[in-house]
Amino acid sequence: MTHAGKTAVVTGASAGIGAATAVALAEAGFS
Repeated sequence: MTHAGKTAVVTGASAGIGAATAVALAEAGFS
């Protein structure tokens, strides 16, 4: 499944699980 060009919104991304989620989504191609 391709996620290139899709946008993900992660709240609480400054630390912890939120930060890890934001990094994982960025690596998967989300902006």
